[in-house]
Amino acid sequence: MKDHFDVAVVGVGAAGIGALRRLARTGLEVVGLEARGRVGGRAHTLTTAPGFPVDCGAEWLHSADHNPLVDPIARAGFTVDRSPPHWMRQAFNQHFTPDEQRAYRAAFDALDEKVDAAARIAAKTGVDRPVSELMAPGGRWNPPLDAFSSYYNGAEFDCVSVVDYSAYQDSGGNWRVREGYGTALSHFADADRIMTACPVTTIRHDGPALQLETPRGALTARAVIVCVPTSILSEGRLTFAPGLPGKAEAAAGLPLGLADKVFLQVAEPEGLPVEGHLFGHIDRTETASYHLRPFGRPYIEAFLGGRCARGLENEGKGALAAFALEELGQLMGSDFRRGLSVLGETRWAHDPWALGSYSHALPGHAPDRQVLAAPVEERIFFAGEATHATWYSTVHGAWESGERAADEAIAALG
Repeated sequence: MKDHFDVAVVGVGAAGIGALRRLARTGLEVVGLEARGRVGGRAHTLTTAPGFPVDCGAEWLHSADHNPLVDPIARAGFTVDRSPPHWMRQAFNQHFTPDEQRAYRAAFDALDEKVDAAARIAAKTGVDRPVSELMAPGGRWNPPLDAFSSYYNGAEFDCVSVVDYSAYQDSGGNWRVREGYGTALSHFADADRIMTACPVTTIRHDGPALQLETPRGALTARAVIVCVPTSILSEGRLTFAPGLPGKAEAAAGLPLGLADKVFLQVAEPEGLPVEGHLFGHIDRTETASYHLRPFGRPYIEAFLGGRCARGLENEGKGALAAFALEELGQLMGSDFRRGLSVLGETRWAHDPWALGSYSHALPGHAPDRQVLAAPVEERIFFAGEATHATWYSTVHGAWESGERAADEAIAALG
């Protein structure tokens, strides 16, 4: 392949695709280098054996009324479904009475208010704290609140910064792409500018040109945009020579949480509500959240996160699915359980190019997002959801960070 470029983009997930599209307008010689054999990162759509698509990772167009990807996806011919999710409801009131559901929502709202108040205090004092310290000691709703955090943040609240959690901007609108978010995102990737199955192991910046080392040989560039997950930086799977310890430390303060999915086909789906929802258990954190018949299709999508998902992944393949089947059997009965079959499960912590799902700031580490995003020598630029101050953990946040890093590179190159 060509061995010199104006800009090399390392990692072609949402941030890398956003950067490449912005750079394509300039006439610069640009290449995207992706470790996987595909683009998109955790925005990855698969077609199941029954013939319908499922999103293995990113699925929701969060803050949809402000999301910069909604209009491009719709204009590209994909179907944007605006049906609201029912995450706070319990189908059939199964093991969760209406009064209990109202009490849980009240506890949820009260915690949000406490977080925002604590963040305002932290802005004056500079003292951050974990969200868990704001939860009522021994509170009845602490386990399901922590379960929510395990899906939302990929980690329980004891690992989540008050300042960072409060900074996230969520308009409350959540839409989906019927054909799959991963399918839509990959549509915007220019295959002619991307080299897949080409991981970058080292970026040397000790000479007049940047040198990128890959299993296919070295190439040089005038500027590099790094769009890899924080785990790849903190664990040294992508290194710099000379080293950039400040970047590794910032990445370590923004670890990837874990959110996994299990897909279960339903033999007799008519008994389940379309776009329904079930909480697994309300008395424990180690539980799943179940989306019933998405788009009216005959399957259930189970969400598991945080320590629960990590422990099950470590048990081996099939453990996540076995957990979901067992819990649904307890909720719905053994006859219902016998009508379920496993379509698949994700194991993002064991994906070597992800090692997790999306970032959360550890208590005291909210400023690390800005540290990670800062350019080095005006020729090494950083993007990815972890570098976005308010839309972290989202595809659109990653995309926007890629555009920002591309603009920085364009300005630096003149």
